[in-house]
Amino acid sequence: MDVNGVGWIAAIIVGGLAGWLAEQVMKSDMGLLMNIILGIVGAIVLNAILALLGISFGAGWIAYLITGFIGACLLIFIFRAFRGRGRV
Repeated sequence: MDVNGVGWIAAIIVGGLAGWLAEQVMKSDMGLLMNIILGIVGAIVLNAILALLGISFGAGWIAYLITGFIGACLLIFIFRAFRGRGRV
């Protein structure tokens, strides 16, 4: 079974990297598990949104990294909007 053209183990690794990058850019302080979750969920959410708009970054781990990073940044932004400017 694939996630955007990447296997599940690769999705966890690339999702963790995407979440970590988002953590660095958004200046939030989260742990490894939350980075992985944000990267994977961010990629899934952003892929769904882009699919509705007819846009695709393609398949493979680079596309997954890009969508995971952007999606994780969006999730952190949305979480902060509802919670306030405190730490995530």
